[in-house]
Amino acid sequence: MNRDPVAFLVKYLRSLNAYPANAVTGDLVGREPGQTTIYLEHSGGFRMVRYRMDRADIEYDVYHLDREQAARLAHDLRARLLEEAPGTAVDGVLVLDVAEISSPRYYPDTTSREHVYGGEISVFYTDA
Repeated sequence: MNRDPVAFLVKYLRSLNAYPANAVTGDLVGREPGQTTIYLEHSGGFRMVRYRMDRADIEYDVYHLDREQAARLAHDLRARLLEEAPGTAVDGVLVLDVAEISSPRYYPDTTSREHVYGGEISVFYTDA
């Protein structure tokens, strides 16, 4: 499979209209401190079945000026990825399953001092 898992997950999450406009992103280019941001980053994974199924590990970070809101958004994102994404087809990709590697934890940004909650998931996917 030759798919960027961040690209189809960003597209999926943006289609939900559950988060502020342009908050979900696969890069931090142009981001200003203080902007609510849900950042997805490909952190690893491996081929599960030759030419059939991949596993991608994805870290997610939720930035917000308010700690409670950062936590709320991170836990909402976690629930949507774990409970709603499996079985969804996005941009020619079928999400087969999503497993949790680590739940959202708090770690404020050391430069901007914004509140950040982050976790990690594994996404199992194939061509739709």
